[in-house]
Amino acid sequence: MAQIRIENVRKEFGAFTAVQSSTFTVEDGEFFMLLGPSGCGKTTTLRMMAGLELPTSGQIYIDGEEVGQRPASQRDIAFVFQMFALYPHMNVRKNMSYPLLSQGMPRAKIREKVAEIAKILKIEDLLERPVGGLSGGDRQRVALGRAIVREPKAFLMDEPLGALDAEFREHMAEELRSLHDRMGATTVYVTHDQLEAMQMGDKIVVMNHGVVEQFGVPQQIYDWPATKFVAQFIGSPPMNFLDFDGVVARGATNVMVGDANFVIPQHLTGAQGSLTLGVRPEHVQLNDAASYRGEVLGQEYLGTTQIVTIRSANGVLKARISSETPVRVGEQVGLELDARKLTIFDAGTGRALLSAANQEVLNHG
Repeated sequence: MAQIRIENVRKEFGAFTAVQSSTFTVEDGEFFMLLGPSGCGKTTTLRMMAGLELPTSGQIYIDGEEVGQRPASQRDIAFVFQMFALYPHMNVRKNMSYPLLSQGMPRAKIREKVAEIAKILKIEDLLERPVGGLSGGDRQRVALGRAIVREPKAFLMDEPLGALDAEFREHMAEELRSLHDRMGATTVYVTHDQLEAMQMGDKIVVMNHGVVEQFGVPQQIYDWPATKFVAQFIGSPPMNFLDFDGVVARGATNVMVGDANFVIPQHLTGAQGSLTLGVRPEHVQLNDAASYRGEVLGQEYLGTTQIVTIRSANGVLKARISSETPVRVGEQVGLELDARKLTIFDAGTGRALLSAANQEVLNHG
């Protein structure tokens, strides 16, 4: 397998810039997620790694070799598409054998390798069946098998589970991650599903409008989003935002939001003007003794927890609390925010206020 390094890669389609100076590294053996909404540039980035698109500028390194202007056939990677891209006139065995036949491998060796991968993917009983009669999950296994049997330097996957129903998609995500762990393969996986990215990825790049917003491990991205976009895109419900005008002195330990005084993490830089305080719903608790207050607008029962929607003087926010906590629509409640988990954003730029050291960690993992 191999390391993949992207350095200042840019892709333009006429006047439209699809990817803007992206830089990140996929380490050897990582399961790496490219995450973002439709049109953010994640698939274009993947296609440039594969050689299906050539970058307008920048460098792409695979296993230490610069391959940015090489065609796909010279990169030794396997690409798995969302819509399977199988040969409908061939059965499963022939679909999986085709890449090895194209390489001139002896037929006896091909049968051995196909049987080995079919056993790993649990499709041994399907080898003689036509692909057209298979379920979506089985066809995706065949597509994965055809990619794996080649033993390429890296696997590139463009939403390979996107066509499956929700229940089977979750099952296949678990199987795919388990397969990756057994093989130790370098895998780059495109998705718009933040739950899928958090569940499967060793590292995540979050993209928006062609820009890498943040790069890091899942917990880091969830706990300390580098931008308001990341804070909104990651998490269900997403991070709450309370807008206020104020001053955060360098090294400050408190901030005033309206008439309430909140303790804040000490790694924030100094700032003043229009600011936004961010807090995850699970870090909001109801406390009658708290000075910051709001009106309950609604509640959603989720079994062991409930989501309570509250209108405060600085914006509407949600709290994830125990379902056993009694709450009534229309009542006034006190709000306590976990001081260890607060983030403050510059309202103009949308970027988190962090020390230079912390910002470097958030942007480069």
